[in-house]
Amino acid sequence: MQRKLSMGQMQMIALGGTIGVGLFMGSGSTIKWTGPSVLIAYIVSGAFLYLIMRALGEMLYVDPNTGSFAKFASEYIHPVFGYLTAWSNVFQFVVVGMSEMIALGGYCRFWWPNLPDWIPGLLAIVFLCLANLVSVKMFGTLETWFSLIKVVTIILMIIAGLGLIIFGIGNNGHAIGISNLWTHGGFFTGGIKGFVFALSIVLASYQGIELIGVTAGEAENPQTTLVKAIRSTVARILIFYVGAIFVIVSIYPWNQLNQIGSPFVQTFAKVGITAAASIINFVVITASLSGTNSGIYSASRMTYTLAENHQLPRKMTLLNRHGVPFYAVIAISVGIFIGIVLNVVLPIFFKDASQIFVMVYSSSVLPGMVPWFVILVSQIEFRKQNAAKMVNHPFKMPLSPFSNYLTLAFLALTLLFMFINPETRYSILVGVVFLIIMTFVYFHKYHGNTEENL
Repeated sequence: MQRKLSMGQMQMIALGGTIGVGLFMGSGSTIKWTGPSVLIAYIVSGAFLYLIMRALGEMLYVDPNTGSFAKFASEYIHPVFGYLTAWSNVFQFVVVGMSEMIALGGYCRFWWPNLPDWIPGLLAIVFLCLANLVSVKMFGTLETWFSLIKVVTIILMIIAGLGLIIFGIGNNGHAIGISNLWTHGGFFTGGIKGFVFALSIVLASYQGIELIGVTAGEAENPQTTLVKAIRSTVARILIFYVGAIFVIVSIYPWNQLNQIGSPFVQTFAKVGITAAASIINFVVITASLSGTNSGIYSASRMTYTLAENHQLPRKMTLLNRHGVPFYAVIAISVGIFIGIVLNVVLPIFFKDASQIFVMVYSSSVLPGMVPWFVILVSQIEFRKQNAAKMVNHPFKMPLSPFSNYLTLAFLALTLLFMFINPETRYSILVGVVFLIIMTFVYFHKYHGNTEENL
């Protein structure tokens, strides 16, 4: 593989993998459960996310490799955890890619009502597959532009929202203020239970930031690049998420959000941008492409890692002349394309086929959290085995191992409440079944060959 990703590209890849369609479409699940206090949920989750990324950064500084956190799990916990981490990453991004491509058909109907849903998905998959095959630099450039569109939209929305809140721009000069944060049932409208329920969806919205760890093996000057990318990316994600949510719950009463459609569309329309709906539709299309683009990249690199460990056919390690794992990219693209096929076929047999994909998408939440658990546990053992390298290490995990244990407890508590909550229980059970099956496959097929495989 070739080290072609710059620091700017790595930052935009992580932003692109984390800032998704959910924020733009204003689904409102988290706000519905906890009201304006969702702001605290994003800040608390972001703080723990920063600790996870610092734990990853400490290890990557010493050992920047492709598929890094799967490799760390194998080395510092047990090879079965490396196997589960890699497969969880593949599962997560293939499922997310399927859902994004299915959603793409719906977005395109905004402009072309009679266009069959599968055509935009097919064209997008072919385009993104070819872009990923050209070179890692092409992937990085494409993802940078996709992410830039999302980031600029969020910044403009925050500016427009602050104009409404402070100066009344778009509201006949009457400043809206921030009284909506507490005048409709209080700040914590769902109580402690609602707040903790919201944490699960908030955490899920942050999934994808660990893409920095996948890009490590293809980063220019990895030590310098990784440190700067991790520090700035987490801060920017927090600003974008918290800033956008603050504007939304300040301008609109939290209990009326489900009636207004996309808060982004409404905010731009209020300040006089008449083409707001078309602009946001374009943005969510690029967000869909961005999520799938990141998915093809990340899942193909994890497929490469599995093949290196002799846990997939060796063909998956073959690189084309641009240093890209050719067969791995093709395999993941085909996997995502299957989702488009199922979207055409399932409605023939099931009335609620569209709901099946909503549930499948949510089933990626637990596998998506597996890398976070293994990063935190791996770093504790990593520090023990690399004590000499820690003496002058410039990017240590703060307050380790206490911060590790605290973050692990936070993640475990969130999963517990996801199981208690009827609306997220199904997604947890699917994730648990997936992990049990893959654990059985590992011990049945690969346990005992571990040493020679690794």
